[in-house]
Amino acid sequence: MTKPQPTTTPQLEETKFGFNDYAERLNGRAAMIGFILTLAIEYFTDQGLLNWLGLQ
Repeated sequence: MTKPQPTTTPQLEETKFGFNDYAERLNGRAAMIGFILTLAIEYFTDQGLLNWLGLQ
């Protein structure tokens, strides 16, 4: 006796965790925003980021 095969493939939602397109895109956007903010801080304060944070 053979088992019946499913007739349709389930539509699974892509996970939001781990190495997937969504996570990589979000990480890239966050990195771009951080880089632009670092440039803006250095431009407007005439100090490097470490000086501005008081770490140097």
